[in-house]
Amino acid sequence: MDTLSLFLVPLLAVVAPILAAIVGRVALVPLVVFEIVLGIVVGPSLLGWVHSTDVLAFLSQIGLAMLFFVAGSEIDFAAIKGHPIRFAGLAWLIAIVVGVGLGILVAPNVDTGVVIGIAVASTALGTILPTLRDAGELGTPFGRSITAIGAMGEFGPLLAISLFLSGRDLGVSLVVVIIFAVAAVGSILLAARGRGFQRPQRFITATLHSSGQFAIRLILAILAALVALSIVLGLDMLLGAFVAGVLWRIFASGATPQARESVESKIEAISFGFLVPIFFITTGVNFNLHSLIDAPRHLIYVPIFLVALLVLRGLPSLLVVPKGSSWADRRATVLFGATSLPIIIAVTTIGVQRHLIDDAFATALVTAGMLSVIIFPLLGMSQRRRQLAREAQQELMAEDDS
Repeated sequence: MDTLSLFLVPLLAVVAPILAAIVGRVALVPLVVFEIVLGIVVGPSLLGWVHSTDVLAFLSQIGLAMLFFVAGSEIDFAAIKGHPIRFAGLAWLIAIVVGVGLGILVAPNVDTGVVIGIAVASTALGTILPTLRDAGELGTPFGRSITAIGAMGEFGPLLAISLFLSGRDLGVSLVVVIIFAVAAVGSILLAARGRGFQRPQRFITATLHSSGQFAIRLILAILAALVALSIVLGLDMLLGAFVAGVLWRIFASGATPQARESVESKIEAISFGFLVPIFFITTGVNFNLHSLIDAPRHLIYVPIFLVALLVLRGLPSLLVVPKGSSWADRRATVLFGATSLPIIIAVTTIGVQRHLIDDAFATALVTAGMLSVIIFPLLGMSQRRRQLAREAQQELMAEDDS
């Protein structure tokens, strides 16, 4: 069975983009949805061909770390500084405070309420960035505001997990987070001051197309170091992975555009060509559909959680929209801000491991996250395209009048 699992998972990773391309002719559905659904189909919930193994679990964790590394490395802080990042931080604080508050009111204990609140206050930056990039929106005011929302929607929940779900006293957790922050910020400032360190940059360029591959080895070393530091300090490892991505982006600032593009393409190949698909397929394999069927009352949580994402996470995101934005862009911002999945998977896994939530409840939350990834970006881009079409029509009318 282990051998079959190790064979089928990479095979499904090949099948998923083919299915996505076929379905994409009718509707734009994110690739991760196909990967998760295929994992559910071949997993214990349906066919039972694939079961979670130690090897798959290990590769899945690395894939999740790489997903957050890439998300951190793709954030252009120079582009979102000022209004976008400040108000994105405020929007996230509103979401986490209200989400945790309501979670505690409806949950049997405080820790369970925290799990719910963190899940509600998250945004899937790694999912919405490719959508914005493919649409050519990353450099627009709209794209920068969504990027800021997504950055806070992933970094904020990771901090909250490390503070409130570490199993330690809050004061101790805060001290540990500060120690990690000092180490991470110090490294980032050192990289920024060195403008990428010219000597290593020359070595990176010299080994781009050789067996040395110094850049890739250095990236993996940075990732391993910060993940290890976060684990040693008892923090969520994804916090280290995210910060490692930010650090690498700043470190690579001194490289030539050609060198950066070459390194980024190789990292994306490792991440999205191998490790990240394993994470999402394994998520589907571990998806406990039977628990949801055996406890059908939990199905009501799926639409409730979808609405909670829109209201508690999406609406505060309106604080970030540029001044003078249309109602279509505002609706799109709400939908993108409410798109969430990886953090939901991470926090519900912690919740199940610590017996704060049961499998059925966790499955309902993950189902809602999957639906948000399918529905919200599709509707959000539809609203954005409508606004762009309206602007183009107005420009044509203005030209005709002139």
